[in-house]
Amino acid sequence: MSYSQTSDPFRLARECAAVMVPQGDRVSLPAGQVGYITQALGGSFTVYSEGNLFRISGADADAIGKEPPAAIELAADAADADVEKLVWEQLRTCFDPEIPVNIVDLGLIYDCDLERLDDGQRKVNVRMTLTAPGCGMGEILVDDVRTKIEMIPTIVEADVDLVFDPPWNQTMMSEAARLETGMM
Repeated sequence: MSYSQTSDPFRLARECAAVMVPQGDRVSLPAGQVGYITQALGGSFTVYSEGNLFRISGADADAIGKEPPAAIELAADAADADVEKLVWEQLRTCFDPEIPVNIVDLGLIYDCDLERLDDGQRKVNVRMTLTAPGCGMGEILVDDVRTKIEMIPTIVEADVDLVFDPPWNQTMMSEAARLETGMM
């Protein structure tokens, strides 16, 4: 799903798990709660309700009247290069709920290595950072990266290491990201 900024109203069709933005606290929103979808990024949604922002996972898209993301397909004879390309595509579906730029273009991914296991399955090792060390969404973003990578067929584990050395700075952003955020 590409970036979309909206103001679509919603009424929760059922109780729904969510994460408060930017605190990172996990909460449960009750059925019937109303609000507006402010962003639809990478298969998850940022919503505004009762004076707060919340992130709702794509797995719970039906609760706000949206379609969940499609399952990832991979050819049975896919080479490591094909899988690695798909890993980078998945990383580009991970967004900080407050910034409309994916974590790859933000420069938050320092390393991403694919490892072939003895049984033919694969493991991915990721080193990533945050724009600010005290970000309450840090563990949520790490979990998002892990979950989205592990959705890829043949990947049995994604080890995501959150690091702060070297510290992130705006020069790590892609030119497109700097343009999008007005940091050119």
